[in-house]
Amino acid sequence: MDLEFGAADEEFRAEVRAWLAEHVPAEPLPSLETEEGFARHREWERTLGADRLSVVSWPREHGGRGVSVLQWLVFEEEYYAANAPGRVSQNGINLLAPTLMKHGTPEQLARVLPPMAAGEVIWAQAWSEPGAGSDLAALRATATRTDGGWLLNGQKTWSSRAAFADRGFGLFRSDPESERHRGLTYLMFPLDAEGVTVRPIGRLDGKPAFAELFLDGVFVPDADVIGEPGKGWNVAMSTAGNERGLTLRSPGRFTAATERLVELWKERADPSDTALRDRVADAWIRSRAYRLKGFETISRDDDIGAESSLNKIFWSDLDVALHETALDLLGADGELESEWLENYVFSLAGPIYAGTNEIQRNVIAERLLGLPRGAR
Repeated sequence: MDLEFGAADEEFRAEVRAWLAEHVPAEPLPSLETEEGFARHREWERTLGADRLSVVSWPREHGGRGVSVLQWLVFEEEYYAANAPGRVSQNGINLLAPTLMKHGTPEQLARVLPPMAAGEVIWAQAWSEPGAGSDLAALRATATRTDGGWLLNGQKTWSSRAAFADRGFGLFRSDPESERHRGLTYLMFPLDAEGVTVRPIGRLDGKPAFAELFLDGVFVPDADVIGEPGKGWNVAMSTAGNERGLTLRSPGRFTAATERLVELWKERADPSDTALRDRVADAWIRSRAYRLKGFETISRDDDIGAESSLNKIFWSDLDVALHETALDLLGADGELESEWLENYVFSLAGPIYAGTNEIQRNVIAERLLGLPRGAR
């Protein structure tokens, strides 16, 4: 493929860079895992949305600019290079929205996407359950048919953003006689509805990055079913593919982080420590390899399918390695409150969420390499 950017791409890059230079807060916002920080990040989403920069590749009628996927990668590179705030809306725009675009109705697209793009409605992913984390098909929360909709019952846990978000989306067992992947329905629901109890879960640093959701007869109208009732597993696999692929962790996140890692090495490293130098170089090289893989992915016409598992393992391992290297460069100072420390704590979750890396290795072995299915 042609790796040279065209004039339109460079013009878009310059526009985004200038906008970010004018609007990115001079001081980092408080952690989005706190009530105050969540509110500040929501306001940042509204600032992005006001200039159609929260979802640049979406069609204009949904709040985007309709730019190409390549230009979305350009936007991401500039966004992270500018050290702009983390995206509190990422569950919605990176996971739910692509799922709706593939399986949703025109009414759902028109109703759900513009408020999401504008930062007015923040979404939480409600997939994991106490007995169904990586083994998602073992979920037990139910959706029971009632007049005009469904009644949700059960418990979800480790729901990202749920402590302060507005709405959630997840899978529910709608056929009690079914097993595993069958008889599941994909639904959206409000977190402030009657029957919903949200209980924040503190992270190691005490911040409520997650929440448990207890659902007791929560009514959801038919209009909030995504795809065909009972066929939710197929819909969920669309979400999972996006979560493990480029949309959740675009290359710009890592190219910008490794540029800052190189600068940290120049400021803090002992030049004779070649082992640490090599770790910095390795992280930089891997971030560039992931960038090139990103270009290869968007140049294809097909769905990458199980290859998204390769992406997920690669970026999650890279994220941990580059932040461990940064903390080793900082030495005792790494124990102090900093973006490096905050991002390191978050990176530790990468090999677990979006399907554990152990599960992804099974996917690669069985679906890409054709190896025999292992014992379950």
